[in-house]
Amino acid sequence: MSQFTNEDEALLQSMLRQLLQSVKEKITGAPSVECAEEILLHLEETDENFHNYEFVKYLRQYINNTLGSVIEEESEKCTSTQNQTEISGYDTLVQHVTKKTRESKQYREMMHALKNVMMVVVESLINKFEEDRMCNKELDSKSKKKCQSDYYTDNYSDSDSSFNQSYTFMSQEQLQLLVEKLDPIQPKEVRQEALQMLCLSPPSDVLNSECWPNLRKHLMMSLSDPDAIFSEKILRFYAKTFSSSPFNMAREVYTSLAQHLEFYFFSGEYSLRISSGLDVSNADVNHILKKVRLLNEYQKEAPSSWIRYPEKYMEEIVESTLSLLSVKHDPNHPASPDFLSPIYFLALLDIKAMWFKKWTINAAVQQCLDYFEYCKAAVSKTPRVSGFSQQHLNNEQKFFYTGSELQYIYFVHSLCLLGRLLIYKQGRNLFPVHLENKKDCISLTDLLVLFARLIYYSPSYSKEALTAHTDNYSPASLVMEILQVFCDQTGCAADCLYTDAVMDALLDPLQSLLNGTEVYINCLETTLIDVADILARIAAAEDGLPVLLYGGSKNSAKESSPTAVHVIVQFTKKLLHDDISLLSGSELLQVVKGAFIFVCRQMYRTCEGLQMLIPYGLHESIGEAWKKASLLSERVPTPVTGADCTSSISLDSKNVLLWEETLLDALLNFSATPKGLFLLHSTGAMSDCVSFMFNSLSKKHQTNEREEFGNGVIVAQMATTPTAAVALQSSGFIKAFITELWALLECGKDDVRITQPKSTPVDPIDQSCQKSFLYLINLLTYPAVFELLSEQDIPNKPMYSHREVPTDIINVIDRIIIVNSEAKIHSLFNYEQSHIFGLRLLSVLCCELNTLLLLETQYKVSQVLLTAQEENVTEASEGPGDFIVDSLSVERNHVLVRINLIGGPQERILPLRALEKGSDPYPWPMFSSFPLPKCYLAEVPRKADFRQDKDLDELISILQNPGGQTEWAEICRRQFCKIMKTRPDIISGAILAELIEKFVLHLSESRSNCYFSIGRYEATDVDMKKESLSSVQQLGIEMTVRYGKYLNLLKEHAENELCFVLMNCEQFLKQQQRTVVSSLRCLQGRYAGYDWFASSVFLIMSGDGEKTLTFLQQFSHLLVSAFLWIPRLHMSMHLPITTVESGIHPVYFCTAHYIEMLLKAELPLVFSAFHMSGFTPSQICLQWITQCFWNYMDWSEICHYIATCIFLGPDYQVYMCISVFRHLQQDILKHTEAQDLQVFLKEEALHGFRVTDYLEYMESLELIYRPVLLKDMRNIGVQST
Repeated sequence: MSQFTNEDEALLQSMLRQLLQSVKEKITGAPSVECAEEILLHLEETDENFHNYEFVKYLRQYINNTLGSVIEEESEKCTSTQNQTEISGYDTLVQHVTKKTRESKQYREMMHALKNVMMVVVESLINKFEEDRMCNKELDSKSKKKCQSDYYTDNYSDSDSSFNQSYTFMSQEQLQLLVEKLDPIQPKEVRQEALQMLCLSPPSDVLNSECWPNLRKHLMMSLSDPDAIFSEKILRFYAKTFSSSPFNMAREVYTSLAQHLEFYFFSGEYSLRISSGLDVSNADVNHILKKVRLLNEYQKEAPSSWIRYPEKYMEEIVESTLSLLSVKHDPNHPASPDFLSPIYFLALLDIKAMWFKKWTINAAVQQCLDYFEYCKAAVSKTPRVSGFSQQHLNNEQKFFYTGSELQYIYFVHSLCLLGRLLIYKQGRNLFPVHLENKKDCISLTDLLVLFARLIYYSPSYSKEALTAHTDNYSPASLVMEILQVFCDQTGCAADCLYTDAVMDALLDPLQSLLNGTEVYINCLETTLIDVADILARIAAAEDGLPVLLYGGSKNSAKESSPTAVHVIVQFTKKLLHDDISLLSGSELLQVVKGAFIFVCRQMYRTCEGLQMLIPYGLHESIGEAWKKASLLSERVPTPVTGADCTSSISLDSKNVLLWEETLLDALLNFSATPKGLFLLHSTGAMSDCVSFMFNSLSKKHQTNEREEFGNGVIVAQMATTPTAAVALQSSGFIKAFITELWALLECGKDDVRITQPKSTPVDPIDQSCQKSFLYLINLLTYPAVFELLSEQDIPNKPMYSHREVPTDIINVIDRIIIVNSEAKIHSLFNYEQSHIFGLRLLSVLCCELNTLLLLETQYKVSQVLLTAQEENVTEASEGPGDFIVDSLSVERNHVLVRINLIGGPQERILPLRALEKGSDPYPWPMFSSFPLPKCYLAEVPRKADFRQDKDLDELISILQNPGGQTEWAEICRRQFCKIMKTRPDIISGAILAELIEKFVLHLSESRSNCYFSIGRYEATDVDMKKESLSSVQQLGIEMTVRYGKYLNLLKEHAENELCFVLMNCEQFLKQQQRTVVSSLRCLQGRYAGYDWFASSVFLIMSGDGEKTLTFLQQFSHLLVSAFLWIPRLHMSMHLPITTVESGIHPVYFCTAHYIEMLLKAELPLVFSAFHMSGFTPSQICLQWITQCFWNYMDWSEICHYIATCIFLGPDYQVYMCISVFRHLQQDILKHTEAQDLQVFLKEEALHGFRVTDYLEYMESLELIYRPVLLKDMRNIGVQST
């Protein structure tokens, strides 16, 4: 069946039509011809009916009849015994048979016959298609008229698919004859006939033939044929080759076309000039545009194939392109400057150089350098060519381009190309470059300065035009696109933008407006908004912020020229005060203000940025602007329900509300740092900012814009201060959070359809609740707990409804922590899971010792847990039953040990929460009454054997006889450091007490060393009753004495001595306190927490109350007392009244602020880990410092911490915390990944940390940071500005 009859042809035509109709939807839905061909090639894989098509069945039968015998014969040969050793394995057998079959004569004859018959069939279908088209002549004529409106739309750049073209397969001899007929010397009729045959031949056969080089020459010459129809047929062949041939073949046609164009532009027949303009409706110009467009279309597609072919193929494409684009007249030629080169045509078709964006290769650089001079020239011509970019706003068709418009198009193309080139390091390495008419080289910085200045040359557009059209070609919009991309690329931004010269260029209009000099800018508001956008992006980048703060060149400290931050903040303040006359009355003034406030916000959200902005009082300016806006917004009428929003509120009123929200958002972002939060309080906008944050989050929840419940970092900062904690409560924030938490914990999500029961959680806290658990930990610091829970009773209702949802913290404690009744148990859907959640929360909260004392004194949590353990036993006929080991009893046991034992990592043993394998899964003894089993108490550390030490004797000698040495204190510090590095163990006990006692005594006797001036205080006799102390203090005393006795530091009656110390300290400090009228609970009288520092000194003095009190009185004169001894500055007259009223301690807004600043500089990975966890270093550091590292360090290290800060200075408190973070770096990174950083830092002691190991590191930090830190620490008594 090698030959086909007429009946076979008719049958095949019918079956092929049926196949095409069946897959019509798939093909017509394809985005391109290539995709349609891919669909057909993979039809068997994608179409389940493939084998049911009659055409496929026919072909299968035909192949089987023709090649069946050949396949069987080859199979038998392969399986014969003589070939058994030669061929083995099924895959190898199939490959061998296939190979032999394809090499057979029958296969060649079958393929030849199939090709011939299918050509006839396809041609018949095409003829039928042509007949159908002739019936629509009127439509065709209309479409032709429409085509005239787009003269440079190349209808040959998209080739026909294989469905509407037929191929004629020719031998090499036939192709050779065809080439000869296409020789330009042949008659026109012969060449036309040959060209017709060429278009019907498969491009791959033509390009692979031996005669292609000769054919290539003939085609290149024929492209210049005066007969437009003839040359367009050649373009059709080129277009078909581009779309249907592989890259290695298509490059031959591309290089041929590029070379033809190059020859044409060099030829004498080309005479177009820039000054004459360009009429695209001209037939010759239109023909050139078609050729260039065909090249450009292929330029955009070629990169998708480059990776699959050798580099030399790509280089040929690149070289031919660059050769064409480099065409220009000899410089001495009189018409050289006016020559309309190929690049103008390419720019006209692809104005934003999309082809180069897809290429982005280094070989194109040389041409880019030629463009540079045009860029320079275009800047000066912008006013003349601005009409072009404005005309694009009208979206009208153009047929003629003037010379200046062509130059501008060329400029835009060059600008986009350069912008793309500079993204890559190798492209930037090409600079500096030397231009022909420039003496000096053009550096990368010079080019970026030019870019920056181009922003100012943007044509003036009407507001309507700018809003109606988003893709204009003004210099400003083009440069903005480029600079925005640069800002997002770290390496690119560092090389291009982060220099003083570029910063000065960007800030030039700001500096001019500040100085009151004349500004030559077309659209001032738009320019300022653009500049602010770039500055904000730079400020948001980790490497960009230092450039704004300290300058781009670290070595060049330009005293006369302020860094960018100073210019920006001064300009922003002037904007806020409406002190810039050129902008007064502008409709966009508030937008400009908002843009520059946002730049400042990106800076003051960081500690180092805030430090630079503080002297300018920007928070006050924003606060004043907010108060004015707030007064205006109060006059805005409330929208009427059901009324049209646009009619009920005017546009001006909306702008007022929007401006108020912008200012509140700006103020809110001050709270990202400790000192920023302190400044926010001084503006009086704290409550409004928290309400704004809560309302914003509520709107996002309503629109399903899922986001963590608030900014974790901001909430964590706010929760550390009493004022902000109260604001969180009053705004409804905490209520909404608790409601959401309860839904996750007890109810699950309402929007999740339950199709099967929920699986029992494997983790103690289910993953769905983990984030809320961490958020609650962030929220419940001691300042927040005291404000929200102090003097609040537990509800303990007799009955709870399942529908009763907690709305505040006290209700959460009541429902899932203190579960002390059957009613509470029965009110929980998931009792065990919810109670575990509560116990884990209690465990973390009680790590903050002040919180533990508050919860224990108000709610007796220990007794509640002991009672629960007592009830959780097996029934026994005689005696007490055994404790039931379950998740709740194990957790309760852990919490009980944790909250009733004080000690560092080597001083107490906490029971594990997990069961072990073996016969005794839980070896830790449970208990239901005190005292705790002794197995939880670690062995008392032995005191170091005291041996005579020369360095120690020398230090004691200096302390006893200071004499008249001018540098006495410095000598003592050096000697102390020497001992700490060599024999740190001897600085303890009585020796430590003597050292700090004498050192503080001598410092307090020197006026220059006394920061606080206070009167004398006589200690009151022991008539003061213990009952006069608060319950928190009484419990703290019990815990301190118990810890001191465990350490063998205290003897009997030590409790009375400590009472004496604390009561006299309270009276002594009360003499220096202000009377404050405040709604904050922490400012209602005595210090809210327990005095852990005084207790620590009491233990150092071995329980001697008189020595302790004397030391504290002397110590209170020194600056370091403000930071080590937290109650020292409670409501103190030594602080400004605004600071006292805020309830924020200097340890927070000074020490913790600098801890965060140094952490970012010294340990950026740790800082990033905190940020990713939504937690703040300031919160955990404040907890460590407040309780003098109790429960986190062993007693010996606590002594070294106190001694180091006393001897070496208060700034060592900052360095100590940085050292702790350095010690914990790997653990912090690991727990950040595990998403439990807060729990780890609060629950885990500082295992392996020794102060002496990090003393040298702390000294290195002192060399860098001491001047700044001590200056700010000494300014705590100054009114904040």
